[in-house]
Amino acid sequence: MSNTTLKRAAIAVAVLGVVGVGGAVAVKQNAAVAAANAPAVAMVAPAAASAASAQPAPVAAPAISLPDFSVIVAHNGPAVVNINVTGSTKTSYDGDGPQGRNDPFGDDPFYEFFRRFQGQQRGQQKQMPTHGLGSGFIISPDGIILTNAHVVRDANEVVVKLTDRREYRAKVLGSDPQSDVAVLKIDAKNLPVVPLAKSNDLKVGEWVLAIGSPYGLDNTVTAGVVSAKGRSLPDGNVPFIQTDVAVNPGNSGGPLFNTRGEVVGINSQIYSQTGGYQGLSFAIPIDVATKIKNQIVATGKVVHAKLGVTVQEVNQGFADSFNLATPEGALISNVERGGPADKAGLKAGDVIRTLNGQKIVSSVDLPSMVGLSTPGEKINLEVWRQGKPVQITATLGNANDKVAAQAEAASADPASAKLRLGLALRPLNPAERQQAGLPGGLLIQDAGGAAADAGVQPGDVLLSVNGRLVSSIDQVREVVGKSSKSVALLIQRGDDKIFIPVRLG
Repeated sequence: MSNTTLKRAAIAVAVLGVVGVGGAVAVKQNAAVAAANAPAVAMVAPAAASAASAQPAPVAAPAISLPDFSVIVAHNGPAVVNINVTGSTKTSYDGDGPQGRNDPFGDDPFYEFFRRFQGQQRGQQKQMPTHGLGSGFIISPDGIILTNAHVVRDANEVVVKLTDRREYRAKVLGSDPQSDVAVLKIDAKNLPVVPLAKSNDLKVGEWVLAIGSPYGLDNTVTAGVVSAKGRSLPDGNVPFIQTDVAVNPGNSGGPLFNTRGEVVGINSQIYSQTGGYQGLSFAIPIDVATKIKNQIVATGKVVHAKLGVTVQEVNQGFADSFNLATPEGALISNVERGGPADKAGLKAGDVIRTLNGQKIVSSVDLPSMVGLSTPGEKINLEVWRQGKPVQITATLGNANDKVAAQAEAASADPASAKLRLGLALRPLNPAERQQAGLPGGLLIQDAGGAAADAGVQPGDVLLSVNGRLVSSIDQVREVVGKSSKSVALLIQRGDDKIFIPVRLG
Protein backbone atom coordinates (compact mmCIF):
# COMPACT_ATOMS: atom_id res chain seq x y z
CA MET A 1 0.00 0.00 0.00
CA SER A 2 2.89 2.35 0.64
CA ASN A 3 3.86 2.25 -3.01
CA THR A 4 0.34 3.02 -4.17
CA THR A 5 -0.53 6.70 -4.43
CA LEU A 6 -3.28 9.01 -5.54
CA LYS A 7 -1.87 10.99 -8.42
CA ARG A 8 -3.03 13.96 -10.37
CA ALA A 9 -1.92 12.50 -13.67
CA ALA A 10 0.62 14.75 -15.33
CA ILE A 11 2.28 14.71 -18.70
CA ALA A 12 5.16 17.15 -18.72
CA VAL A 13 8.79 17.76 -19.49
CA ALA A 14 9.20 19.00 -15.93
CA VAL A 15 5.84 19.69 -14.26
CA LEU A 16 2.04 19.76 -14.75
CA GLY A 17 -0.52 17.20 -15.87
CA VAL A 18 -3.90 15.65 -16.61
CA VAL A 19 -6.49 12.83 -16.22
CA GLY A 20 -9.96 11.61 -17.50
CA VAL A 21 -13.06 9.39 -17.18
CA GLY A 22 -16.12 8.27 -19.32
CA GLY A 23 -19.88 7.91 -20.39
CA ALA A 24 -22.28 6.57 -23.06
CA VAL A 25 -25.65 6.72 -24.85
CA ALA A 26 -28.06 3.79 -24.40
CA VAL A 27 -29.66 2.25 -27.50
CA LYS A 28 -32.09 -0.59 -27.95
CA GLN A 29 -30.70 -4.12 -28.02
CA ASN A 30 -29.97 -5.48 -31.49
CA ALA A 31 -33.02 -7.28 -32.80
CA ALA A 32 -30.90 -10.01 -34.33
CA VAL A 33 -29.30 -10.74 -30.97
CA ALA A 34 -32.72 -10.97 -29.32
CA ALA A 35 -33.95 -13.32 -32.05
CA ALA A 36 -30.89 -15.52 -31.68
CA ASN A 37 -31.55 -15.87 -27.96
CA ALA A 38 -35.23 -16.80 -28.36
CA PRO A 39 -34.79 -20.42 -29.59
CA ALA A 40 -32.49 -21.27 -26.69
CA VAL A 41 -35.24 -20.32 -24.23
CA ALA A 42 -37.76 -22.47 -26.10
CA MET A 43 -35.49 -25.53 -26.00
CA VAL A 44 -35.02 -25.34 -22.23
CA ALA A 45 -38.67 -24.79 -21.40
CA PRO A 46 -40.01 -28.39 -22.08
CA ALA A 47 -37.33 -30.05 -19.94
CA ALA A 48 -38.20 -27.87 -16.99
CA ALA A 49 -41.99 -28.05 -17.34
CA SER A 50 -42.65 -30.41 -14.41
CA ALA A 51 -40.41 -28.51 -12.03
CA ALA A 52 -41.87 -25.17 -13.08
CA SER A 53 -45.44 -26.36 -12.34
CA ALA A 54 -44.55 -26.82 -8.68
CA GLN A 55 -42.77 -23.47 -8.27
CA PRO A 56 -43.65 -19.84 -9.03
CA ALA A 57 -42.49 -18.71 -12.45
CA PRO A 58 -39.26 -16.68 -12.22
CA VAL A 59 -39.47 -12.99 -13.06
CA ALA A 60 -37.22 -12.06 -15.97
CA ALA A 61 -34.73 -9.25 -15.40
CA PRO A 62 -35.14 -6.16 -17.57
CA ALA A 63 -33.34 -6.26 -20.89
CA ILE A 64 -29.94 -4.58 -20.85
CA SER A 65 -29.30 -2.29 -23.78
CA LEU A 66 -25.81 -1.73 -25.13
CA PRO A 67 -24.51 1.84 -25.19
CA ASP A 68 -23.63 3.73 -28.35
CA PHE A 69 -21.05 6.41 -27.59
CA SER A 70 -20.86 7.87 -31.08
CA VAL A 71 -23.72 10.34 -30.56
CA ILE A 72 -22.03 11.99 -27.55
CA VAL A 73 -18.66 12.10 -29.28
CA ALA A 74 -20.03 13.64 -32.45
CA HIS A 75 -22.11 16.23 -30.61
CA ASN A 76 -19.75 17.22 -27.79
CA GLY A 77 -16.28 16.37 -29.08
CA PRO A 78 -15.75 19.81 -30.73
CA ALA A 79 -16.22 21.52 -27.34
CA VAL A 80 -13.42 19.53 -25.69
CA VAL A 81 -10.06 21.32 -25.96
CA ASN A 82 -6.39 20.52 -25.57
CA ILE A 83 -4.46 22.77 -23.14
CA ASN A 84 -0.74 23.42 -23.61
CA VAL A 85 1.02 25.06 -20.67
CA THR A 86 4.48 26.59 -20.42
CA GLY A 87 5.93 27.87 -17.18
CA SER A 88 9.01 27.73 -14.98
CA THR A 89 10.12 26.20 -11.74
CA LYS A 90 13.02 26.83 -9.39
CA THR A 91 15.77 24.22 -9.19
CA SER A 92 19.00 24.22 -7.27
CA TYR A 93 22.37 22.61 -7.76
CA ASP A 94 22.59 19.95 -5.06
CA GLY A 95 24.60 16.82 -4.41
CA ASP A 96 27.06 14.94 -2.30
CA GLY A 97 29.87 15.05 -4.84
CA PRO A 98 31.30 17.75 -7.09
CA GLN A 99 28.61 17.31 -9.70
CA GLY A 100 25.51 16.48 -7.65
CA ARG A 101 23.14 13.56 -7.91
CA ASN A 102 20.52 15.51 -9.88
CA ASP A 103 22.97 16.57 -12.56
CA PRO A 104 22.53 14.77 -15.91
CA PHE A 105 26.19 15.42 -16.77
CA GLY A 106 27.52 14.79 -13.28
CA ASP A 107 30.23 12.37 -14.44
CA ASP A 108 31.81 14.83 -16.85
CA PRO A 109 34.67 16.83 -15.22
CA PHE A 110 34.49 19.45 -17.98
CA TYR A 111 30.85 20.09 -17.14
CA GLU A 112 31.83 20.89 -13.54
CA PHE A 113 34.43 23.35 -14.84
CA PHE A 114 31.96 25.16 -17.11
CA ARG A 115 29.27 25.12 -14.41
CA ARG A 116 31.61 26.98 -12.06
CA PHE A 117 32.75 29.24 -14.88
CA GLN A 118 29.13 30.26 -15.48
CA GLY A 119 28.70 31.06 -11.81
CA GLN A 120 26.32 28.28 -10.73
CA GLN A 121 27.26 27.41 -7.15
CA ARG A 122 26.02 24.47 -5.13
CA GLY A 123 22.67 25.32 -3.51
CA GLN A 124 22.04 28.20 -5.92
CA GLN A 125 18.54 28.30 -7.41
CA LYS A 126 17.66 29.06 -10.98
CA GLN A 127 14.55 29.10 -13.13
CA MET A 128 14.00 26.08 -15.36
CA PRO A 129 11.35 26.02 -18.12
CA THR A 130 8.46 23.57 -17.75
CA HIS A 131 5.91 22.25 -20.20
CA GLY A 132 2.62 20.46 -19.58
CA LEU A 133 -0.50 19.22 -21.32
CA GLY A 134 -4.08 18.92 -20.15
CA SER A 135 -7.69 18.95 -21.26
CA GLY A 136 -10.68 21.24 -20.78
CA PHE A 137 -14.14 21.93 -22.11
CA ILE A 138 -15.99 25.02 -23.31
CA ILE A 139 -19.08 26.00 -21.30
CA SER A 140 -19.85 29.37 -22.90
CA PRO A 141 -19.88 30.42 -26.59
CA ASP A 142 -17.75 33.46 -25.73
CA GLY A 143 -14.81 31.31 -24.58
CA ILE A 144 -15.24 30.32 -20.91
CA ILE A 145 -13.43 27.02 -20.30
CA LEU A 146 -13.29 24.71 -17.28
CA THR A 147 -10.22 22.63 -16.40
CA ASN A 148 -8.18 21.53 -13.36
CA ALA A 149 -6.22 23.97 -11.22
CA HIS A 150 -3.18 21.69 -11.28
CA VAL A 151 -3.13 21.80 -15.09
CA VAL A 152 -2.43 25.56 -15.13
CA ARG A 153 -0.44 25.81 -11.89
CA ASP A 154 2.66 28.04 -12.22
CA ALA A 155 1.79 28.72 -15.86
CA ASN A 156 3.39 31.62 -17.70
CA GLU A 157 1.45 30.93 -20.89
CA VAL A 158 -1.64 28.82 -21.59
CA VAL A 159 -2.55 27.90 -25.17
CA VAL A 160 -5.91 26.31 -25.99
CA LYS A 161 -6.23 24.20 -29.13
CA LEU A 162 -9.65 23.40 -30.63
CA THR A 163 -10.53 20.30 -32.64
CA ASP A 164 -10.52 22.39 -35.85
CA ARG A 165 -6.82 23.14 -35.12
CA ARG A 166 -7.39 26.79 -34.16
CA GLU A 167 -5.22 27.94 -31.25
CA TYR A 168 -5.82 30.74 -28.74
CA ARG A 169 -3.85 32.16 -25.86
CA ALA A 170 -5.96 31.81 -22.74
CA LYS A 171 -6.25 34.00 -19.66
CA VAL A 172 -6.55 32.22 -16.32
CA LEU A 173 -9.51 33.98 -14.70
CA GLY A 174 -8.85 32.13 -11.46
CA SER A 175 -8.06 28.76 -9.93
CA ASP A 176 -8.83 27.02 -6.67
CA PRO A 177 -6.25 24.42 -5.58
CA GLN A 178 -8.52 23.17 -2.80
CA SER A 179 -11.19 21.93 -5.22
CA ASP A 180 -8.75 21.65 -8.17
CA VAL A 181 -10.96 23.77 -10.45
CA ALA A 182 -9.72 26.52 -12.78
CA VAL A 183 -11.52 28.83 -15.21
CA LEU A 184 -9.93 30.02 -18.46
CA LYS A 185 -11.06 32.61 -21.02
CA ILE A 186 -10.15 32.80 -24.71
CA ASP A 187 -10.99 35.65 -27.08
CA ALA A 188 -13.45 33.93 -29.42
CA LYS A 189 -17.15 33.86 -30.24
CA ASN A 190 -19.80 31.35 -31.35
CA LEU A 191 -17.84 28.42 -29.96
CA PRO A 192 -19.35 24.95 -29.46
CA VAL A 193 -20.30 24.23 -25.84
CA VAL A 194 -21.08 21.18 -23.73
CA PRO A 195 -24.33 20.91 -21.73
CA LEU A 196 -23.93 20.66 -17.95
CA ALA A 197 -26.03 18.29 -15.88
CA LYS A 198 -28.61 20.22 -13.87
CA SER A 199 -29.23 17.62 -11.19
CA ASN A 200 -27.02 15.29 -9.23
CA ASP A 201 -28.91 12.10 -10.13
CA LEU A 202 -25.91 10.08 -11.33
CA LYS A 203 -26.18 6.47 -10.16
CA VAL A 204 -23.52 3.92 -9.24
CA GLY A 205 -23.24 1.46 -12.14
CA GLU A 206 -24.32 4.03 -14.73
CA TRP A 207 -22.34 4.34 -17.96
CA VAL A 208 -20.10 7.38 -18.28
CA LEU A 209 -17.82 8.65 -21.03
CA ALA A 210 -14.59 10.69 -21.02
CA ILE A 211 -13.08 12.75 -23.82
CA GLY A 212 -9.60 14.15 -23.37
CA SER A 213 -5.97 14.25 -24.50
CA PRO A 214 -4.05 11.40 -22.82
CA TYR A 215 -0.36 11.73 -23.66
CA GLY A 216 -1.33 14.59 -26.01
CA LEU A 217 -3.61 12.44 -28.21
CA ASP A 218 -6.45 14.90 -28.84
CA ASN A 219 -10.10 13.86 -28.45
CA THR A 220 -9.42 10.35 -27.20
CA VAL A 221 -12.61 8.61 -26.01
CA THR A 222 -12.80 6.16 -23.10
CA ALA A 223 -15.84 4.73 -21.31
CA GLY A 224 -16.82 2.80 -18.21
CA VAL A 225 -19.20 2.91 -15.27
CA VAL A 226 -19.56 4.87 -12.06
CA SER A 227 -17.90 2.84 -9.29
CA ALA A 228 -18.86 5.07 -6.35
CA LYS A 229 -20.12 8.54 -5.45
CA GLY A 230 -19.13 10.95 -2.71
CA ARG A 231 -15.67 9.40 -2.42
CA SER A 232 -13.50 11.44 -0.04
CA LEU A 233 -9.74 11.37 -0.61
CA PRO A 234 -7.03 12.28 1.91
CA ASP A 235 -5.64 15.20 -0.10
CA GLY A 236 -8.82 17.00 -1.04
CA ASN A 237 -12.14 18.45 0.14
CA VAL A 238 -14.22 17.19 -2.78
CA PRO A 239 -16.83 14.36 -2.83
CA PHE A 240 -15.33 12.69 -5.90
CA ILE A 241 -17.08 10.52 -8.48
CA GLN A 242 -15.12 7.27 -8.76
CA THR A 243 -15.18 5.41 -12.09
CA ASP A 244 -13.37 2.60 -13.87
CA VAL A 245 -12.95 4.63 -17.05
CA ALA A 246 -9.48 4.29 -18.56
CA VAL A 247 -7.74 7.61 -17.92
CA ASN A 248 -4.09 8.51 -18.29
CA PRO A 249 -1.74 11.51 -18.11
CA GLY A 250 -3.22 14.20 -20.34
CA ASN A 251 -6.91 13.68 -19.42
CA SER A 252 -6.95 16.05 -16.42
CA GLY A 253 -9.52 18.80 -16.78
CA GLY A 254 -11.52 16.91 -19.40
CA PRO A 255 -15.28 16.30 -19.14
CA LEU A 256 -17.08 13.23 -17.79
CA PHE A 257 -20.41 12.71 -19.60
CA ASN A 258 -23.53 10.79 -18.59
CA THR A 259 -25.64 8.80 -21.06
CA ARG A 260 -27.61 11.94 -21.98
CA GLY A 261 -24.45 13.71 -23.12
CA GLU A 262 -24.36 16.05 -20.12
CA VAL A 263 -21.17 16.83 -18.22
CA VAL A 264 -21.40 15.35 -14.72
CA GLY A 265 -17.79 15.87 -13.66
CA ILE A 266 -14.25 17.07 -14.35
CA ASN A 267 -11.60 14.34 -14.51
CA SER A 268 -9.01 15.09 -11.84
CA GLN A 269 -7.11 12.20 -10.24
CA ILE A 270 -6.12 8.57 -10.63
CA TYR A 271 -5.08 5.90 -8.15
CA SER A 272 -1.94 4.30 -9.45
CA GLN A 273 1.29 2.53 -8.57
CA THR A 274 2.81 3.32 -11.94
CA GLY A 275 1.46 6.77 -12.86
CA GLY A 276 -0.83 5.22 -15.49
CA TYR A 277 -4.36 3.85 -15.49
CA GLN A 278 -5.06 1.00 -13.05
CA GLY A 279 -8.85 0.99 -12.88
CA LEU A 280 -9.50 3.81 -10.39
CA SER A 281 -10.14 7.37 -11.55
CA PHE A 282 -11.83 10.30 -9.84
CA ALA A 283 -13.83 13.24 -11.15
CA ILE A 284 -15.01 16.47 -9.50
CA PRO A 285 -18.84 16.64 -9.51
CA ILE A 286 -20.06 19.31 -11.90
CA ASP A 287 -22.25 20.97 -9.25
CA VAL A 288 -19.12 21.52 -7.13
CA ALA A 289 -17.19 22.82 -10.15
CA THR A 290 -20.04 25.16 -11.12
CA LYS A 291 -20.13 26.67 -7.65
CA ILE A 292 -16.40 27.34 -7.79
CA LYS A 293 -16.67 28.70 -11.34
CA ASN A 294 -19.40 31.16 -10.36
CA GLN A 295 -17.21 32.61 -7.60
CA ILE A 296 -14.20 32.92 -9.90
CA VAL A 297 -16.17 34.62 -12.68
CA ALA A 298 -17.81 37.02 -10.22
CA THR A 299 -14.83 37.92 -8.02
CA GLY A 300 -11.70 36.27 -9.46
CA LYS A 301 -11.18 34.23 -6.28
CA VAL A 302 -12.78 31.48 -4.20
CA VAL A 303 -13.70 31.65 -0.53
CA HIS A 304 -14.13 28.43 1.46
CA ALA A 305 -15.75 27.96 4.83
CA LYS A 306 -14.14 26.54 7.96
CA LEU A 307 -15.36 25.03 11.21
CA GLY A 308 -12.09 25.38 13.13
CA VAL A 309 -11.49 21.82 14.31
CA THR A 310 -8.84 19.16 13.82
CA VAL A 311 -10.35 15.71 13.38
CA GLN A 312 -9.16 12.14 13.21
CA GLU A 313 -10.60 8.77 12.23
CA VAL A 314 -12.93 6.83 14.54
CA ASN A 315 -11.64 3.26 14.62
CA GLN A 316 -13.15 0.29 16.40
CA GLY A 317 -11.14 1.01 19.54
CA PHE A 318 -12.54 4.55 19.77
CA ALA A 319 -16.04 3.26 19.01
CA ASP A 320 -15.78 0.80 21.91
CA SER A 321 -14.40 3.48 24.24
CA PHE A 322 -17.14 5.99 23.39
CA ASN A 323 -19.96 3.38 23.31
CA LEU A 324 -20.62 3.98 19.62
CA ALA A 325 -22.55 1.31 17.74
CA THR A 326 -20.33 1.68 14.65
CA PRO A 327 -16.85 3.18 14.06
CA GLU A 328 -18.13 6.17 12.11
CA GLY A 329 -17.84 9.93 12.39
CA ALA A 330 -15.14 12.56 12.84
CA LEU A 331 -13.41 12.63 16.22
CA ILE A 332 -12.42 16.17 17.27
CA SER A 333 -8.86 16.18 18.58
CA ASN A 334 -8.42 19.97 18.73
CA VAL A 335 -10.67 23.05 18.64
CA GLU A 336 -9.28 26.33 17.36
CA ARG A 337 -9.53 28.92 20.10
CA GLY A 338 -12.06 31.60 19.20
CA GLY A 339 -13.06 29.79 16.00
CA PRO A 340 -16.57 28.86 14.83
CA ALA A 341 -16.49 25.46 16.57
CA ASP A 342 -15.29 27.00 19.83
CA LYS A 343 -18.07 29.59 19.73
CA ALA A 344 -20.64 26.87 19.02
CA GLY A 345 -19.52 24.83 22.04
CA LEU A 346 -17.77 21.93 20.32
CA LYS A 347 -15.10 20.21 22.42
CA ALA A 348 -12.15 17.90 21.94
CA GLY A 349 -13.46 14.34 22.26
CA ASP A 350 -16.76 15.08 20.53
CA VAL A 351 -17.59 12.83 17.58
CA ILE A 352 -19.44 14.62 14.77
CA ARG A 353 -21.91 12.11 13.28
CA THR A 354 -23.98 14.20 10.84
CA LEU A 355 -23.89 17.63 9.19
CA ASN A 356 -27.26 19.03 8.12
CA GLY A 357 -28.62 15.50 8.29
CA GLN A 358 -25.92 14.08 6.01
CA LYS A 359 -24.09 11.16 7.58
CA ILE A 360 -20.35 11.42 8.23
CA VAL A 361 -18.83 7.97 7.83
CA SER A 362 -15.13 8.83 7.63
CA SER A 363 -13.29 11.77 9.20
CA VAL A 364 -12.36 13.04 5.72
CA ASP A 365 -16.07 13.54 4.95
CA LEU A 366 -16.27 16.52 7.31
CA PRO A 367 -13.65 18.76 5.61
CA SER A 368 -15.27 17.94 2.27
CA MET A 369 -18.70 19.10 3.46
CA VAL A 370 -17.46 22.17 5.30
CA GLY A 371 -14.97 23.30 2.63
CA LEU A 372 -17.68 23.48 -0.02
CA SER A 373 -20.04 25.47 2.18
CA THR A 374 -20.25 29.27 2.39
CA PRO A 375 -18.69 31.38 5.16
CA GLY A 376 -21.48 32.65 7.42
CA GLU A 377 -23.68 29.64 6.71
CA LYS A 378 -25.35 27.99 9.72
CA ILE A 379 -24.97 24.22 9.95
CA ASN A 380 -26.66 21.68 12.22
CA LEU A 381 -24.40 19.04 13.73
CA GLU A 382 -25.28 15.84 15.54
CA VAL A 383 -22.48 15.20 18.02
CA TRP A 384 -21.81 12.16 20.19
CA ARG A 385 -20.68 13.40 23.61
CA GLN A 386 -20.15 11.24 26.70
CA GLY A 387 -22.33 8.43 25.46
CA LYS A 388 -25.29 10.40 24.15
CA PRO A 389 -26.21 12.53 21.09
CA VAL A 390 -26.13 16.32 21.29
CA GLN A 391 -27.50 18.78 18.71
CA ILE A 392 -25.28 21.80 17.99
CA THR A 393 -25.70 24.70 15.55
CA ALA A 394 -22.54 26.41 14.31
CA THR A 395 -21.92 29.39 12.03
CA LEU A 396 -19.08 28.69 9.63
CA GLY A 397 -16.16 31.08 9.33
CA ASN A 398 -13.81 32.01 6.50
CA ALA A 399 -11.02 29.50 5.84
CA ASN A 400 -8.58 32.41 5.32
CA ASP A 401 -9.22 33.89 8.75
CA LYS A 402 -6.59 31.75 10.48
CA VAL A 403 -3.89 32.81 8.04
CA ALA A 404 -4.95 36.44 8.37
CA ALA A 405 -4.89 36.21 12.17
CA GLN A 406 -1.39 34.75 12.07
CA ALA A 407 -0.26 37.56 9.78
CA GLU A 408 -1.68 40.17 12.15
CA ALA A 409 -0.02 38.49 15.14
CA ALA A 410 3.29 38.41 13.29
CA SER A 411 3.15 42.12 12.53
CA ALA A 412 2.30 42.91 16.15
CA ASP A 413 5.06 40.76 17.64
CA PRO A 414 8.60 42.21 17.23
CA ALA A 415 10.21 38.78 17.00
CA SER A 416 7.71 37.60 14.38
CA ALA A 417 8.04 40.85 12.47
CA LYS A 418 11.66 39.94 11.82
CA LEU A 419 11.11 36.46 10.53
CA ARG A 420 8.92 37.14 7.48
CA LEU A 421 8.82 33.43 6.74
CA GLY A 422 5.44 33.62 5.04
CA LEU A 423 4.30 30.24 6.39
CA ALA A 424 0.82 29.20 7.52
CA LEU A 425 1.36 26.34 9.98
CA ARG A 426 -0.67 23.95 12.08
CA PRO A 427 0.35 21.07 14.37
CA LEU A 428 0.00 17.54 13.04
CA ASN A 429 -2.90 15.67 14.60
CA PRO A 430 -2.26 12.25 16.19
CA ALA A 431 -3.48 10.35 13.13
CA GLU A 432 -1.18 12.33 10.82
CA ARG A 433 1.80 11.83 13.12
CA GLN A 434 1.13 8.11 13.27
CA GLN A 435 0.76 7.81 9.50
CA ALA A 436 3.95 9.78 8.87
CA GLY A 437 5.85 8.08 11.69
CA LEU A 438 6.79 11.43 13.25
CA PRO A 439 6.92 12.39 16.95
CA GLY A 440 5.93 15.99 16.13
CA GLY A 441 6.17 18.65 13.48
CA LEU A 442 4.01 21.30 11.83
CA LEU A 443 2.10 20.94 8.58
CA ILE A 444 2.81 23.77 6.14
CA GLN A 445 -0.64 24.73 4.85
CA ASP A 446 0.53 27.68 2.77
CA ALA A 447 3.92 29.08 1.79
CA GLY A 448 4.72 32.57 0.60
CA GLY A 449 7.37 35.25 0.87
CA ALA A 450 10.90 34.20 1.74
CA ALA A 451 10.00 30.57 2.45
CA ALA A 452 8.30 30.10 -0.93
CA ASP A 453 11.24 31.76 -2.68
CA ALA A 454 13.55 29.29 -0.96
CA GLY A 455 11.52 26.32 -2.21
CA VAL A 456 9.22 25.49 0.71
CA GLN A 457 5.89 24.07 -0.53
CA PRO A 458 2.39 23.61 0.94
CA GLY A 459 2.12 20.05 2.21
CA ASP A 460 5.69 19.94 3.52
CA VAL A 461 6.15 19.10 7.20
CA LEU A 462 8.39 21.42 9.21
CA LEU A 463 10.44 19.29 11.61
CA SER A 464 13.03 21.71 13.03
CA VAL A 465 14.31 25.28 12.84
CA ASN A 466 18.06 25.77 13.27
CA GLY A 467 18.29 22.23 14.59
CA ARG A 468 15.57 22.63 17.24
CA LEU A 469 12.61 20.28 16.90
CA VAL A 470 9.32 22.19 16.72
CA SER A 471 5.76 21.12 17.41
CA SER A 472 4.07 24.49 17.96
CA ILE A 473 3.94 27.84 16.17
CA ASP A 474 5.25 29.60 19.30
CA GLN A 475 8.41 27.49 19.16
CA VAL A 476 8.99 28.55 15.55
CA ARG A 477 8.53 32.21 16.45
CA GLU A 478 10.92 31.88 19.38
CA VAL A 479 13.73 30.37 17.30
CA VAL A 480 13.24 32.70 14.35
CA GLY A 481 13.04 35.71 16.66
CA LYS A 482 16.59 34.97 17.87
CA SER A 483 17.94 34.70 14.31
CA SER A 484 19.23 37.72 12.47
CA LYS A 485 19.88 36.84 8.83
CA SER A 486 18.66 33.34 7.97
CA VAL A 487 17.26 30.13 9.40
CA ALA A 488 17.70 26.49 8.41
CA LEU A 489 14.41 24.62 8.08
CA LEU A 490 14.38 20.83 8.17
CA ILE A 491 11.54 19.77 5.89
CA GLN A 492 9.99 16.35 5.29
CA ARG A 493 8.58 16.04 1.79
CA GLY A 494 7.15 12.62 1.09
CA ASP A 495 9.78 10.15 2.26
CA ASP A 496 12.64 12.66 2.02
CA LYS A 497 14.04 15.02 4.65
CA ILE A 498 15.85 18.12 3.40
CA PHE A 499 17.31 21.27 4.90
CA ILE A 500 16.22 24.53 3.26
CA PRO A 501 17.94 27.81 4.15
CA VAL A 502 15.58 30.79 4.32
CA ARG A 503 16.91 34.36 4.36
CA LEU A 504 15.00 36.58 6.75
CA GLY A 505 13.68 40.03 5.85
